[in-house]
Amino acid sequence: MNQEFVIALARDALTTALLISAPVLGLSLAVGILVSIFQAVTQINEITLTFVPKILAVFVALAIFGPWIMNTMLNYTVRLFTSVGTFGP
Repeated sequence: MNQEFVIALARDALTTALLISAPVLGLSLAVGILVSIFQAVTQINEITLTFVPKILAVFVALAIFGPWIMNTMLNYTVRLFTSVGTFGP
């Protein structure tokens, strides 16, 4: 196992983590911005108004993107396990 292999492995892990978190975080960010605009326009400062829509958006994002996230994680795991043979000295 050399330095390039470890760097490539870490880069692949970080790329996969960013890919699987992007849909959920993006939808949560969009809902948060919309709720903030709604609160600024109506001057409603209810704390639950910010959390409940974001939680619902995360559940919707997981329901919609769940199969794709699982497939991406599965592909990464298969790539990781197939490269186990190259971990030797």
